[in-house]
Amino acid sequence: MSRKLTLGILAAGLLAAGSAQAYQAGDIILRAGAVAVDPQDSSNNLALDGTSLPGHKVSVDSDVQLGLSGSYMLTDHFAIGLLAATPFQHNISGDGSVLGGAGKLAETKHLPPTLTLQYYPLHSSHRVQPYAGVGVNYTNFFEEKTTETLTNYLGADSTSIELDDSVGVAAELGVDIKLDDRFGLNAAIWYADIDTEATIKAYNGGNLSSTSKVDVEIDPMVYMVGFTYSF
Repeated sequence: MSRKLTLGILAAGLLAAGSAQAYQAGDIILRAGAVAVDPQDSSNNLALDGTSLPGHKVSVDSDVQLGLSGSYMLTDHFAIGLLAATPFQHNISGDGSVLGGAGKLAETKHLPPTLTLQYYPLHSSHRVQPYAGVGVNYTNFFEEKTTETLTNYLGADSTSIELDDSVGVAAELGVDIKLDDRFGLNAAIWYADIDTEATIKAYNGGNLSSTSKVDVEIDPMVYMVGFTYSF
């Protein structure tokens, strides 16, 4: 799924017209489709035992999973929305002037549930329903693993990595296009403020030999294209 496809459906929806029954207070809208998380990431320099190492940065790659979202219409124009998905998996690679060619250093999975207050500006009789939302994102990182590349780079027997969970602001734009009274198409874009601190521990002979930390701003754009069902 590409960013151009998502933006294209959003634009088409805003230009379309129709009169199929759309949303009213009390309605529930379920959406499912492909969701891409595209980090707009940046990191500080890695700090080894408190000493910053210039040129030692990291980057985070993208991933696509099954996305699920739901909205409950509080009124004809306002709703509570929740975004969920199957777990995303991201590779953490070396970046910067020194680590840029190091390759994959670690990997992690995460779940990014996002709760928003949504506004639907059009009357419920419109077939096309654009909406906007603002709210909060909570990102839970789990199953973090390091690679042999990182372990060897630190001159250790073994390493571990742990990423702090994140809470931040989220915003969204989307459009639903009704095909009939129940089914429709959806495209949406989210921005989430996701910041984390990664703690890397190195062990030799079973003992902790060093601790490294790096702050990473992931701040992804999230794109979804899928189908809707309302009742």
